[in-house]
Amino acid sequence: MSDQPSPTRLTDRKRDAILQAAIGEFRQHGFNGTSMDRVAAAAEVSKRTVYNHFPSKEDLFEAILLLMWERSQSPEEQQYEATQPLRPQLLALLGHKMRLLNDASFIDLSRVAMADMMHTPERARAIATKLAAKEEGLPRWLHAAQQGGRLRPSMDVPYAAQQLQGMVKAFAFWPQLAMGQPPLTPAQQQQVLADAVDMFLGLYAVPAG
Repeated sequence: MSDQPSPTRLTDRKRDAILQAAIGEFRQHGFNGTSMDRVAAAAEVSKRTVYNHFPSKEDLFEAILLLMWERSQSPEEQQYEATQPLRPQLLALLGHKMRLLNDASFIDLSRVAMADMMHTPERARAIATKLAAKEEGLPRWLHAAQQGGRLRPSMDVPYAAQQLQGMVKAFAFWPQLAMGQPPLTPAQQQQVLADAVDMFLGLYAVPAG
């Protein structure tokens, strides 16, 4: 996971310590094997402090997934540039997504989430809905490019966004999650991104001229 500025307020430092400790506990022991007592001990805070920040283990796990998603994002969202070629813009936009998919901690925690989903699918759906709601950058970019006449007017933006991300996840997420394959090398990441973007634009881009 990428480095973040150290929190300055004591309460923020404690919250950050809890999150970091919980990441290790969930990765090592899974959802059911992790307790708030374990997290408190690992974070070197009282259990009351843990509950003050996170009312339940479910809230704590959700906060971790959202934190990891936020850390994968660019500080400045990629904006659609009408005068620039589409391909490098899409590559840059998907590159930020690749950072998260290539994060070993995120993969491990995704396995925890998948295992928990089998027992409590309603909680998994709630987390997935919140993560999906944050995935606004790509649909917004696609819509702007479509409005600018550079992507086909018949394109269904939500479907196309899911389609494009699915091509990337087919190589950079699901094999690692389900089959334990190693993370992609930088060269492999670039190839996956380039091929996905090229296939996507081949289908949806409006021919020049």
